Order: sequence, then structure tokens, then C-alpha cells
Amino acid sequence: MKGKFIVYQMLLRVFANAHSVNRPGGSLQENGSGKFKDITVSVLEELRRLNVTHVWYTGIIRHATAGGTGVKGGAGSPFAITDYYDVNPYLASREAGRMKEFEAMIARTVDSGLTPIIDFVPNHVSPDYHSAVEDFGEQNYCPGRIHDWDWSDTVKLDYSCRDTWEKMRNILLFWASKGVGGFRCDMVELVPVEFWKWCIASVKKQYPKLIFIGEAYQPENYSALFDEGGFDYLYDKTGFYDTLKKIVRGEAPASSLTAEWQKQGRYQDRMLKFLENHDEDRISSPDFAGDPFRGLAALFVSLYFNTAPFMLYFGQELGEGPEKTSIFDFCSLPRMRSWLRGLRAGDAGKFLDHEASALRDIYMEFLSKTTEPAIRRGDTFDLEYANPGSEYFNPDRHFVFLRRYGRKIFLCAANFSDEKAVIKVNIPGHAFEYFGIDETEYLNSTTPVEVAIAPNAGTLLRLQN
Repeated sequence: MKGKFIVYQMLLRVFANAHSVNRPGGSLQENGSGKFKDITVSVLEELRRLNVTHVWYTGIIRHATAGGTGVKGGAGSPFAITDYYDVNPYLASREAGRMKEFEAMIARTVDSGLTPIIDFVPNHVSPDYHSAVEDFGEQNYCPGRIHDWDWSDTVKLDYSCRDTWEKMRNILLFWASKGVGGFRCDMVELVPVEFWKWCIASVKKQYPKLIFIGEAYQPENYSALFDEGGFDYLYDKTGFYDTLKKIVRGEAPASSLTAEWQKQGRYQDRMLKFLENHDEDRISSPDFAGDPFRGLAALFVSLYFNTAPFMLYFGQELGEGPEKTSIFDFCSLPRMRSWLRGLRAGDAGKFLDHEASALRDIYMEFLSKTTEPAIRRGDTFDLEYANPGSEYFNPDRHFVFLRRYGRKIFLCAANFSDEKAVIKVNIPGHAFEYFGIDETEYLNSTTPVEVAIAPNAGTLLRLQN
């Protein structure tokens, strides 16, 4: 898939849960769960209004729940799979028809013009794993049924056994046949790259439009995962995410983004950007920004710096937090409940408080501009090197770059400061040479371009030719 796209990650059991009382570790009966049927056409249309193109339905495949071996929390981890060929019964209105309800949700998603993505968890399963479709034998588990790190609710699969490869490929083909359009693959560096090379190529022979997004953290492995393994996209955690978080916290200069961008080289447009997901702090957490509005400059850069895809975590657009949303419990989010209540009443913003409503409007504005050709598929020129520290530019807090498609050029300026800034940006002639454009068509002199930027925000300024 060429050009920028937007992924919306949704932990379904939490996203659509209307229960207002959360008891940590509490049962389904106490806390409730969202259902497949809650993903209505109206919900999907609202995601389209956010300019979302893909929905990652997290926690779909059947996993261990309370009472199972080593289960964590009241709901259990979505990554401790008990049957790769089933969906979680608690997501269905009727347990007997749960797969049909899942298929109907996938069909609604596709009919709404969105691409559904689900998890593929290849490294480990629950100790209680069993499938009536195709079960694992003892040869498929690592000797001693070990687990990685603190994942005591799982046991590790053995990829020295070729039969494991075949069974895992069959799982992917099964879900692709249900209309799933892509897979977010869990902890891909724990599985041999030779498996990915064989498996992804094999699956794409039958489903060539499938996309594979890998959760990866070690930059030294990116080349092998892309060029040998066949992944379409990888997580940009240890690059842009970690750097942006440090910048927002005042622990790194804005100019440090340049080095991270350069490190990614030819892979930079295939690194999935995000500011939140189920593993990371909410932006409003004191360990991140402490306020969802203080993350808007980071959002601006993540969305507009290049054509890399961006992932939005459900509730991020409403400022949910500050606590991390539990992946181990049945719970719900207050602003998400208000949003859904309004949507059911015909106005998604009707019951949102002022802060959530204002933030949602900003996110809609930012995301709407990703359809601009210069942002969606244009070229990037980093201007940070041409703008050293001065009275009118602070490289610790300001980050500037150009985006171009055809004859249209945008100056993009981000302000990570808590104060309004009026900056002056130098645009070198080399930038126009790089774009193959005569700079005199755009600039009348060498005078820097003056840009006003609100606190913790960004500005797109079109250079007129």
C-alpha cells in the first residue's frame, strides 16, 4: 500500500463497554464487555470522519480468561491464546453464533471502506491451549514449556520444528479467508526471520493485498525483517516514539528527530508512527505529557513529517487517561462511554465534556489534512540543519520541515514549547534544488519566513508560487 494511512487500534471489550463501574480484576459479570455488534455502521462512519483507513481489532482471537492457568487480571491477556481458530465468547451476544457475529463485524468494516486488522501472536500461547481445528502436539512447544520474560501466562512455541511453521501459516490463511485485511504480528523478533520469509510470501500468494505489521524494537533487525522477512511495516517505537516522548518531557531537543529520521534511511516511510498503544503510557500520563493537549506538537510531527502510517489508540482523540488502559481486565473508559452514548443519540459530541470535545475537534482537523497529496505521498526536506539557535528559532523546542508534491510546497513548523512562538525559518536554495523547482517562484528574497505557532502545536503554511 503506497502513501500514508491511519490505523485505529481498538481493544473491543473496552472500547464499546457501557458499564460505568470498574473493579480491577473484576469479572465479566461485574464489569461488562463490548461486543461485536457494538461496532455499528455509525461507529465506523465516525472513524471515517477521523480519516481512519484501517481498524486494528485487538483481543479478538480466543484467549485464556479467569480460572485459566496463570491468567492475569479479570479478563486475561489477549496474547495468551487458547485457540487460534476461535473468537472470544464474551465478545458475542450469543456464544453459539460468535464466529458469525465476528464475520458480520468484518463485513460491516469492509463495507464502510475500512480495512480490518487483527492480531497474530506467533511466539507463544496459553498453557491451556487446545483447538478442535488443528491442535498443537508436544513437538510444537519448546522443551520444558518455557516462557519469555514475565509472560508466565504463556508457553513458548518451538520454531525448530517445521510442523510449527505449517500450523502457523494455516492460522493466517484461516483468518484471511474471513475477510481480515491485515495482521499486527506480535513480538516478531522472537520468531526466526526465515519463518517470516517463507510464511508471508506463502500467504500473500493467495491474499496479495494483505498487510503485515510487525511489532519490533531492535533497529539492527529492521533490514532483515523488511528485506528478508517480507514485512510491510514495523513499529517505530525505539525511533520516533521514544524521541518524541523525551522531547515532550524536556529531556531531548526537538532537533534530535533529525538523527532518528536519518537512521531509518530507506525504511523511514514504512515505520508505523504512534503516540499511544496498549503497551505505552497515555499522553495524559505524568510519565508522558501530563496533559493530552501537550502532545499535539508530537502528533503534528508524527502525522506530517513523512508518508509513514500513523496509529491512533482508541480514546487518545478524547484525552483518555491518565492511567494506562488495562489489557488484563474488563473495564471501560469514561470519555469513550460518553462518545458512544452521544453517537447512539445522533450526535457523537453531545455528552463529551469541553476538554474531550475540543481535543476531538483538533484531532479531526489534524487527521483531515493527511489527505493532502503533499502529506499523503509527497517528499520531505528537513530544515532543522538550516536553522541554528537564534532569537527567532530554538532548535530545542522548534522543529521545521518541508513537504512537497508536484508544484505544491508546505512549510511545516512544530512548537514543543508551552509558550506561543513566532519563529523565522530559513529555507535554503538546496531544498528547491532537491525538489527540482526554481526557488524564485516561491520566495522573493532570502528573508526568513515568519511563522506564528500556538503552544504545543504545529502549523502548515503553504508556500505560494
